Amino acid sequence: MTEDALTDPGSRGVTDLLAAAAPTAAPGAGTLLRLLRDGRPRTRSELASVTGLARSTVTQRVDALLASGLIGPAGEAVSTGGRPPTTFSFRPGARVVLAADLGATHARLALTDMSGTVLAEERADLDIALGPETVLDWVVGNGRDLLEGAGRRVGELLGLGIGLPGPVQHSTGRAVNPPIMPGWDNFDVPGHVRGRLDVPVLVDNDVNIMAIGEHHTAWPDASHLMFVKVATGIGCGIVSEGSVYRGAQGAAGDMGHIHVPSGGDKPCRCGNTGCLEAVASGAALAAALTGAGVPASGARDVVELSRNGSVPALRALRQAGRDIGEVLAASVNMFNPSVIVIGGALALAGDHLLAGVREIIYQRSLPLATEHLSIVSSRAGEGAGVVGAAVMVIEHCLSPRHADTLVNG
Repeated sequence: MTEDALTDPGSRGVTDLLAAAAPTAAPGAGTLLRLLRDGRPRTRSELASVTGLARSTVTQRVDALLASGLIGPAGEAVSTGGRPPTTFSFRPGARVVLAADLGATHARLALTDMSGTVLAEERADLDIALGPETVLDWVVGNGRDLLEGAGRRVGELLGLGIGLPGPVQHSTGRAVNPPIMPGWDNFDVPGHVRGRLDVPVLVDNDVNIMAIGEHHTAWPDASHLMFVKVATGIGCGIVSEGSVYRGAQGAAGDMGHIHVPSGGDKPCRCGNTGCLEAVASGAALAAALTGAGVPASGARDVVELSRNGSVPALRALRQAGRDIGEVLAASVNMFNPSVIVIGGALALAGDHLLAGVREIIYQRSLPLATEHLSIVSSRAGEGAGVVGAAVMVIEHCLSPRHADTLVNG
């Protein structure tokens, strides 16, 4: 099982869970924790039966998990004779997680429990171009405030997840040549944050964490999902077999810089011309509307215009949907997802963008690929990013290998 697996742990087979443990060692406390995270209380005997471990070994593992606070007694099972056995279950509130979704001009920070439920949050207008030190210090400072406000200590913090609006090498947590993030290129984000909060720090592209959040919140049973964020820029997060697909260098899903027929020779911020982002992003639509005599300064202005019934804005959104559909139609034939989710600031404008996407995908994609395809608006909404960043940390830190370190440390 991969550490960034997104599916409910209870849906995994026992063989998969045991395979996550070291091949030459008996399953540790982390494997028992993974079993218990499905929400169903179990007795020591049940855990021994499922894992094949000796009763004494299970007792030792359970005692370690009890001491860590990650599980707790959950009542008594039905007695089959003699004293009823005690059952044990996962305690999502035993630790908390900080999750940051950083956009081009905004920041959203949340405190969650280990189920991804948001306990408290903070939002702010924050320009990513202010640089990594300023932005990350805002995250750490406000994260400490959220912890204090919730009555939690830094020692209860499981980890911190961060989403950045640019290409990220997930293995190192460093942004790579981000076009709208001056000063961030190759900056050691995890190292900077760990110097202020001594916890695991995981970093990914903002669209990937939104895909994780949407999958976790609304589509946990979808094995193949694409999340398309349409805002200042355009990007796509891909979930395959329950895990984020990042590609060889973490650049998978960068659909905003694929050439589209309507793009012509329109310059894009990436240095090429005719990219999808150059004609269908919030920034591109705002510029086009302004040039046509309908002033708009960004994606949110385009949304506001559409909500007020502006015909030019509605037409622009429908065409943007068609342009996005051109790229997604090829992706549907290549990847064959079961769900495509459209999110981001422009998705808040209503059905016009979504209608344009659907129109082209159903025209251009193979019937077999679209037979059971759902093309929908985001259900997680603006909270998808922070939920996804939290889930990314939870799945990493509570994977069998890392959970063993957490319990034994």
